Amino acid sequence: MPEGDTIHRAATRLKSVLNGQTINKADSAWLGPLASSLDGHTVESIQARGKHLLMFLDDRRAIHSHMGMTGSWHIYRPGEPWQKPAHRAAITLNCPAVCVVCFTPKLLEILSESALRRHDYLNRLGPDLLAGKPTDEEVLSRFRQANNSAIGMAVLNQTIVSGIGNVYKSEVLFNLKIHPLTPVSQLSDEQLLSIVSIATQMMERNLDGRPRTTRYTLDGGRYYTYGRGGKPCYTCGTPILVIRQGDAGRTTYFCPQCQPPSPIPTVAPQLEDTKPLVEVITKQKDRNTEDHNLE
Repeated sequence: MPEGDTIHRAATRLKSVLNGQTINKADSAWLGPLASSLDGHTVESIQARGKHLLMFLDDRRAIHSHMGMTGSWHIYRPGEPWQKPAHRAAITLNCPAVCVVCFTPKLLEILSESALRRHDYLNRLGPDLLAGKPTDEEVLSRFRQANNSAIGMAVLNQTIVSGIGNVYKSEVLFNLKIHPLTPVSQLSDEQLLSIVSIATQMMERNLDGRPRTTRYTLDGGRYYTYGRGGKPCYTCGTPILVIRQGDAGRTTYFCPQCQPPSPIPTVAPQLEDTKPLVEVITKQKDRNTEDHNLE
């Protein structure tokens, strides 16, 4: 699942093979004839912004992608077989020394310099936690604008801070013993700043390309709560629960013993009537990583 550290790792890897490369031929079922306008242009730089990735060209345009839940960039040698089916490719950049493919992104577009400058969502992004420490004042100002939100949703709001996804959300809140339905208004400034600090530390420790982990022990468990629905908490033994929050039903794993509800009413998750408030998940499928996959 792509999170902020995933995109920064992808940007670093793509820079190493694409910077200075000329695009011989671009193909894209998503962009249609517009893709051919990339032919002959050179990739000058690549930048991660939270969960967004921008490839800047020599004509000042940018290829903008957002990986969503399942997207990924792959790198291949020319003529090398792909590890995913061609119909899932959103864009292919064929260069003299490398072939780069983006599979199933949430968003893919080509932006002119002026369109990039005016881009509504990119301009509203909160500070990228892996691009330098934001000021405490900025972080608190952005969080306090979401005082009525549950903290489990606020930390996913990329206009507050960008880069945190479901994995780090669950792991950070467990580390700080904060129930995910606690309203932001009930958290102190110190707690909010600690969320950002710990999330940043966790993501920075996962920039080396090894399997993501937030728990450094010898028993093999990489996460405290994420993906462990129904399994005993490593701290107290209570089964880990998972709730679905927001209109999209984003999953949050937590320990009901270590992260008790706040003494005041919590913010109820926004669920469809057919969805249970709390769902205990007893099985979690392991995901195999692929050498070419920059997730």
